[in-house]
Amino acid sequence: MRAVRGLAAHVSGHSAEARVAAHYEARGCAILERCWRSPAGEVDLIVRDGAQIVFVEVKKAPTHDMAASRLSRRQMDRICAAALLYVCRLPDGAMTDIRFDAALVDAQGALGIVENAFGAD
Repeated sequence: MRAVRGLAAHVSGHSAEARVAAHYEARGCAILERCWRSPAGEVDLIVRDGAQIVFVEVKKAPTHDMAASRLSRRQMDRICAAALLYVCRLPDGAMTDIRFDAALVDAQGALGIVENAFGAD
């Protein structure tokens, strides 16, 4: 039973990631990577939005609030470390214009994007 729940969660997560990718593409963004893996960890989506590179963490839960609560400081740190490894491969390196978005998907499939989710207010 546990394996079935794990498989269902995996499929549900990939479905949410595909929905988020389609949203960014509809906004005119280019999907550069899906489930990009690095020694620092995985980034769900890496998107080009004009000149900016966007690192997107996708969270799915019954509500957007619950999805947002599943993004921990530890995860944010891991994603930032992975992002640094990614941009170091680009021509502008660490000077690349980047942002970190959280894509929240609820049980009904409704999507909420929090741009610059890791930024200070």
